[in-house]
Amino acid sequence: MSFAANLAPVPELYVNYDSAQKLKAEAADLVSWDMTPRQICDLELLMNGGFNPLKGFLGKDDYEGVVENMRLADGSLWPMPITLDVTEKFAETLEEGKDIALRDQEGVILAILSVSDIYRPDKAREAEKVFGADDLAHPAVNYLHNIAGPVYVGGAITGIQAPVHYDFRARRDTPNELRAYFRKLGWRRVVAFQTRNPLHRAHQELTFRAAREAQANLLIHPVVGLTKPGDVDHFTRVRCYEAVLDKYQPSTTTMSLLNLAMRMAGPREAVWHGLIRKNHGCTHMIVGRDHAGPGKNSAGEDFYGPYDAQELFREHQDEIACEMVDFKHMVYVQERAQYEPNDEIADKNDVTILNISGTELRRRLREGLDIPDWFSFPEVVTELRRTSPPRSQQGFTVFFTGLSGSGKSTIANAIMVKLMEMGGRPVTLLDGDVVRKHLSSELTFSKEHRDINIKRIGYVASEITKNGGIAICAPIAPYTATRRAAREMIETYGAFVEVHVATSLEECERRDRKGLYAMARAGKIPEFTGISDPYEAPTTAELVVDTEGFEVDNCAQQVLLKLEAMGLISG
Repeated sequence: MSFAANLAPVPELYVNYDSAQKLKAEAADLVSWDMTPRQICDLELLMNGGFNPLKGFLGKDDYEGVVENMRLADGSLWPMPITLDVTEKFAETLEEGKDIALRDQEGVILAILSVSDIYRPDKAREAEKVFGADDLAHPAVNYLHNIAGPVYVGGAITGIQAPVHYDFRARRDTPNELRAYFRKLGWRRVVAFQTRNPLHRAHQELTFRAAREAQANLLIHPVVGLTKPGDVDHFTRVRCYEAVLDKYQPSTTTMSLLNLAMRMAGPREAVWHGLIRKNHGCTHMIVGRDHAGPGKNSAGEDFYGPYDAQELFREHQDEIACEMVDFKHMVYVQERAQYEPNDEIADKNDVTILNISGTELRRRLREGLDIPDWFSFPEVVTELRRTSPPRSQQGFTVFFTGLSGSGKSTIANAIMVKLMEMGGRPVTLLDGDVVRKHLSSELTFSKEHRDINIKRIGYVASEITKNGGIAICAPIAPYTATRRAAREMIETYGAFVEVHVATSLEECERRDRKGLYAMARAGKIPEFTGISDPYEAPTTAELVVDTEGFEVDNCAQQVLLKLEAMGLISG
């Protein structure tokens, strides 16, 4: 394999400055699409050559080729559908052959898309082929069905300007900036380390070994676009990387941030990461055990086998034009005070092998327990503790869901008073009726508007949680997908405790304090939950309480005991 190819510039989709100014002025008359965060990540890598050979968002033929056999219509290897999903309403305003302006969330124009295709994907097929299963436990499958728009728009991109990042600017490089840097330093062989987690001592040992094995320089290339819901935020992670960079030799190692929206697609994601790293001038890439795996499926099993990603990468390695360095599972051997590859320890039965999993690390942070020096660097632990103090000092959200009249508001009020009595953190009650009055007065009770209402509650609760307060929410929240969206918003910042108030429909109707059920039965309230509209009961709530035959105080006590068991309030 010739390694000089990694140093020549890669094609970009930007026009020059003068043309960009002209296009900006002309774009005022175009239909505009305000892009989602994930679409902005994709657009940036399309424009700067990170997704070379793609020239835009995939049209129907390319999309179908990628979904079915990881190939564009011209036969080039490409494993991931890079699509622009839009709403039904927006799609109706489009015509093939016309241009649309692509803007960021502030309305700043980033690119022009020349529409070549407007098509409806078979999302179940896409989930099955790309992610291995049409299973909503997979974050990307959930995104596909519950967040992404129903229509895809394909077409070539004309880049006007890159999205603006105000954070860690000196650490962000385009593929051509990295290639120029490698040329300048005379780096011919470069091994990329893909990561979405903070670096601990095992990772450092692994990267040292990988660079030695490939006889290559090292590029630490963490993803700072979108990773998996619940991951450590990228600000904390980058501070952790910067804290350990001086443990590496600066003449042989560099770090650059990659603004990629990960799909957690395991084997296909590994091939995709290889192509992206090749575009960034790398000749080798470290592929780990369960590379880019999303965790457990609905049956509680791993989505992908531990080495599926390495096998698919190896199969396509020559075409990717980036060699794989396979990840060894590194463990700490106490007697020798060093990290060694687990499968290379000959005297396994005579030595003490130590290892801390990601789950165990999170538990220790949550409970304020010791994290030993053999596992991580004190600087990294300090950063993690700053962002993840013990749970009893963090904000959290208690989210009650149940039918109208089930007793949610009554229990929520009791919990609020009990938590205020304890003191220590501000407590805010976001009750359904109060929210309707102050946040959502213009909304009706249609399914679409009820979803918007829950998302607003989730957003406010996430801000309260982020700032160390306690949010107590008590809406009906009948739909699983919307409750999940609220959970994902909140769990970035603290715990989300779902409490299903499982009072039966018969009991709620018997109580009918506000006379709503009688009106719904008489057909005076359309789409009423439990009568003419479904209530999707949670299957994985942290707690289920039933108010039939129990005092409010007893139900509130169950919630408090749960919060104590989760470490959210001190015993």
